[in-house]
Amino acid sequence: MSLLKAAIIGGGHIADQNHIPALKKLSDQVEIVAVCGRDINKTRLMADQHGIPGAFDNLETMFSSRELDLVINCTPNNLHYDYTMEALKNDCHVLCEKPPAMTAAEAREMADLAKEKGKILAYNFQRRQTSEYLLLKKCQDEGHLGEVYHIKANYLRRRGIPGWGNFTNKTIQGGGAMIDLGVHILDLALGMMEYQKPEKVVGNIYDFIGKTGGKGLKGQWDPAKFDVDDACFAYLTFANNKSIALSCSFALNQKQEEIINLEVFGSKAGAVLNPFSLHTEVAGELADIQFPFMEETDTQLKNTTAFIDAVSGKQTNICLGEEGAVLQDIVEKIYLSAEL
Repeated sequence: MSLLKAAIIGGGHIADQNHIPALKKLSDQVEIVAVCGRDINKTRLMADQHGIPGAFDNLETMFSSRELDLVINCTPNNLHYDYTMEALKNDCHVLCEKPPAMTAAEAREMADLAKEKGKILAYNFQRRQTSEYLLLKKCQDEGHLGEVYHIKANYLRRRGIPGWGNFTNKTIQGGGAMIDLGVHILDLALGMMEYQKPEKVVGNIYDFIGKTGGKGLKGQWDPAKFDVDDACFAYLTFANNKSIALSCSFALNQKQEEIINLEVFGSKAGAVLNPFSLHTEVAGELADIQFPFMEETDTQLKNTTAFIDAVSGKQTNICLGEEGAVLQDIVEKIYLSAEL
C-alpha cells in the first residue's frame, strides 16, 4: 500500500513537539511531504530539522505543487476554519487542533463540507485516548454503569494562566479557560452521553484573577491584556433528564494545584476517572472497586493513529466533524448564557 502524503499547516511548538513526532512514528503509513507556516524562514528551519522536503508560506502554492492526502491543522484558533476549509476544498482529510473553530456556524460548515467531500474531519481531543477513559468507556459499553444520568466534569487549575502565547487574547483564541481546557473535559463528558445536544445550557464566566495579574504555575501574564475568562462554570440538561455540570479554570482559589477528572453517576454504578474506580452495591453492601495505577501512554500518537485509521476506513474513537460541531455549539451557548 502506498504511503499517505501529509502536510502540516502551522510552524509552531505544537507542530514541532506533538504532531510531527507522532506522524514520524507512523512512517510505515504516512510520509510528511510539506509544512506551511507564516514565517518562511522558521518554516524552512523546521522542515530541515525534521527532514521534510517542502516548506511553504502560502497554502495555494503548497496545494498546487504537492499531491496531498491529509493535512494536520496546528494553527491558532482563529485560523482553524479558514485553513481546514481550504484543505477540504483541496480534497484532503483533516486533523485539526482543538477547539474546532471560533463559532458554531464555522464548525457546522466545516462538518458539512467534510461530509459533502467524503473526507474525514477530526479534532485533536487526545484525552479520549488515556487508559482511564478507554476503560471507563468499556465499563459503560459492557453495561456495568447502567444508565449514565449525571456527570461532574472538572478541569481546574489553581494558578495556571499561561504566561506565553495568545492564551489571554480573545481575538485569537475566542475565549480562555473554557476554550483551552474546558473543551477537553466537555468532550469526554459528552462522549459518555452519546454526544447528545443539550436542551438547556446555563453558563457563568469570571475574570477576577486574570484581571488582577500575578505569577502562577505557568508564568506571568499581563492583566492589562487579559480579555478572556479565567474560570467558567456551566450546567447542561438533556432530554431524558440527563445532565452535565462543567467546571474549568485557568485560575481559581482552590486547594489543589490542578484537578482533571470526571465523576460519572449511573443507575448501576458510579465511576471516578482519575485514579479510576467504580462505586456500587454488591449483595446489599457498598462496594468500591479500585483499579491499579495506569501509566500514561503517548496519547498524541494514539490519537494520530486513530485519525490515520479513520482515513483508512476503520472504526475509531476519534472526535469527528459532526461531534465537533455539537461541542462548538455548546461552547457558544455557554458564553452566550454568561453574557446574557
